[in-house]
Amino acid sequence: MEQKTKVTAEDDKQQIVITREFDLPLELLFKAYEEPEIIEQWMGTKVLKLENKNHGSYQFETSHNGNVVFSANGTIHEFVPNKKITRTFEMENSPFQVQLEYLEFEKLTDATSKLTMHIVFKSVEFRNNLLQMPFAQGINMAHNRLQEVVNKLK
Repeated sequence: MEQKTKVTAEDDKQQIVITREFDLPLELLFKAYEEPEIIEQWMGTKVLKLENKNHGSYQFETSHNGNVVFSANGTIHEFVPNKKITRTFEMENSPFQVQLEYLEFEKLTDATSKLTMHIVFKSVEFRNNLLQMPFAQGINMAHNRLQEVVNKLK
């Protein structure tokens, strides 16, 4: 099955670009990144903190059988509703370095929108290590869940 979320990684660059078109109005797509209750549903993680403002911060945590299996946090550098979020992303207790993420939200039609994520890594090596994991499949699955969860809000 074709993946709707596209991951582009040019050789010898320390960045990736992720794009996805959604059958969702722009406001609902943005809400999926803004509302803790919606984030928890499509990401399958607990939102411990989410300060949607310039210089705000966030923290996510996923547990399994009472043990924390994933923890991430970051700083929100820029937050412009229905347009963009610029933030750092750090997976705690992992070898991956902090990355910088530029999320841009674009209206295509009244019923469709597009998300472009430009992620910058400390090095090409760190970027390539991430891409060796099932990263593209994982983000595609997460975006599929986002579409399903937010469809119920229409």
